[in-house]
Amino acid sequence: MSRRRGRICQKVLPNRAHAGILSINHFSRRKGERVSFASYGLAYDLPSHALSVLSALEGAGYEAWAVGGWVRDALAGAPAHDVDVTTSAPWQESERVLKAAGFAVHETGTAHGTVTAVVGGEPIEVTTYRVEGTYSDHRHPDEVRFVTDVREDLARRDFTINAMAYHPERGLLDPFGGKEDLARHVIRAVGEPAARFEEDALRVLRAVRFAARMGFTVEERTHEALIAAAPSLANIAQERIGQELDGIIASGRMAWALLAETEVLCAAVPEITAMVGFDQHSPFHAYTVLEHTARVCRAVEEFTAGVPAHALRWAALLHDIAKPVTFTLDDKGRGHFYGHPREGAKMAETIMRRLALPKELISQTVVLVRLHDHYMMPTARSIRRTLVKLEKACPGHAYALIYQLIDLKRSDAVSKVPSAAHYAVEVDALTSAARREIRHRAPVKVSQLAISGRDVLETTGMAPGPDVGMVLDSLLNAVMNGEVDNEREALLREISFPDE
Repeated sequence: MSRRRGRICQKVLPNRAHAGILSINHFSRRKGERVSFASYGLAYDLPSHALSVLSALEGAGYEAWAVGGWVRDALAGAPAHDVDVTTSAPWQESERVLKAAGFAVHETGTAHGTVTAVVGGEPIEVTTYRVEGTYSDHRHPDEVRFVTDVREDLARRDFTINAMAYHPERGLLDPFGGKEDLARHVIRAVGEPAARFEEDALRVLRAVRFAARMGFTVEERTHEALIAAAPSLANIAQERIGQELDGIIASGRMAWALLAETEVLCAAVPEITAMVGFDQHSPFHAYTVLEHTARVCRAVEEFTAGVPAHALRWAALLHDIAKPVTFTLDDKGRGHFYGHPREGAKMAETIMRRLALPKELISQTVVLVRLHDHYMMPTARSIRRTLVKLEKACPGHAYALIYQLIDLKRSDAVSKVPSAAHYAVEVDALTSAARREIRHRAPVKVSQLAISGRDVLETTGMAPGPDVGMVLDSLLNAVMNGEVDNEREALLREISFPDE
């Protein structure tokens, strides 16, 4: 076991962009010269709570390194995430040493050598160097063996950009070229790619997620291996697949993923398979269903300046998911997709529930898919009717969802044939009309009417019961259709003299 003792000197720099982060003065054992952490290519150094953990472990005679995502992001200049630490100390020793240093310690994964220290309110996972045996279920190692060499620990990791370690005194440990791959913008498996994906099939989606989030491509041999391993996703829990897919969606690069990693997306969501190469036989469409969908995904990013609502991103992916199953060909050879929005909404809900996604996200996505072909005009009546539909489907979200629906329609229009793109301009009028109605607080539910159920009882003399709700629904419909203003006196007159 290594008994190497690290020496860390800390100095707080004033006016740093990363508030609360300590700058470290590193000292070479050979010459004693001061070395900046920037010499290792890091955009920033370890936060103080991570330094405290390293210092405690190394003060007790063990070796410790920061590893994984924090090292990757610090090299890439991306916002830092939680710091993970790997150490030569057995987990029992890690727990003892860290408790002695005054930190709370929790046994969060001792079978894999992991404890979690809480330092200044920040959790840090501390794991003993380990290697793993076979993965008979394509997800979890059948055996974990603890080792004393950090290089062996790094060799078990998935991608080179995640297989680096950093110490503020010893510098960057990068045995597999992760720093170079970051500079080249590629995702490359550690060692033999096929072996990495055979160990854990979820890595197939993780590769795509990392590439999408970082704007990278997948290295050729790694790409070939992940395509070959994609069917193994059938062995992975749907919830885990949903988490990875949601990360790809959140990256804003689903268009790239659909076209560059089609096989992986089809393995993750089998319903996508039917979209591949599907000729729509329509004068309004120049692309297959998959290509059109990818273009819609890209367009929603453009029309929203790269910050679309999460439900809109999912709706862009799934809005035409039912086209292959609703396709018919008429006697002139023209394709039709009657009922595909409604059927697509059902399929979207099935897919998203299977992936264990949040209920609110599902309900918002489903209504966007169901209404993406809903005919709207830039009139008060049309906008109000749409708002009511949205409110019924997703109470409290109608005002936000109508803008998402309009962006989906606009993106759909520019992703067909060039002659259909003019509708995207017409959609601008819908946006103006929606703003006008929302500014005037157009009612979307009976509780927003200027009168209440008590007013109905007092004015009509009817007894409490469901008839009161029917009257209020009728009034909401009248306001929605522009037949009466949402003003107290006008509504009272409406129910006082219903025949006039």
